[in-house]
Amino acid sequence: MATFVLVHGAWHGAWCWRRVARLLVQDGHDVCTPTLTGVAERSHLLTPDINLDTHILDVVNEMKWQELENVVLVGHSYGGMVISGVAEKMENSISSFVMLDAFFPESGQALVDLQPAPVRDAFLAAERAGAIAIPPRPAAMFNVNEMDRAWVDAQCTPHPIKCFLQKLVLTGVRGRIAKKAYIRAKGYPSQPFDLGMASARAEGWRIYDAACGHDVMLDMPERLAEILQDAA
Repeated sequence: MATFVLVHGAWHGAWCWRRVARLLVQDGHDVCTPTLTGVAERSHLLTPDINLDTHILDVVNEMKWQELENVVLVGHSYGGMVISGVAEKMENSISSFVMLDAFFPESGQALVDLQPAPVRDAFLAAERAGAIAIPPRPAAMFNVNEMDRAWVDAQCTPHPIKCFLQKLVLTGVRGRIAKKAYIRAKGYPSQPFDLGMASARAEGWRIYDAACGHDVMLDMPERLAEILQDAA
């Protein structure tokens, strides 16, 4: 039996993990799916001060107060930034580290630094205009399966902008975790995630793929549950 902590990406919440969590629990595992501050059912807590540190602390405190050990820590998309920061604080509690179509930051990088120039410029322009959050992107942009697109669009909420702008300080803890894996969604063309997979491969991580869009947990939950159990 393993303990999975599944960290969602930008604009999402714990709701996106429901299918995968159900499969993992059926197989006898424990699963935690914390929703990050300011989005989904915690969208009423949105303030201008929420940043990447806030979201790292959300997950750290979930692990600390739930007394979780031997954790399989999984981060989807923006969640790759979050779990990289969590590893710095909770190294001894993490047995496996999994990035799911996720940003792969090095120390000193923010999420905007890993984006193509047009996206980076748009985020910085929003900051200059005084925005406190970035509106969700359409599900179709992420090639979410057509059956789920309207539902995903209704579920997604604006994401605190400082989370995308704060630079992450890393000291190499992530690389010391014994088991590491990167999962690439082959049905979603993305330079940042191709680069993330290449970085993971260069560091000797296990590489997996799923033949679907970016939200693998919605498009192929059975495949993802299998991969996560293998990576554990």
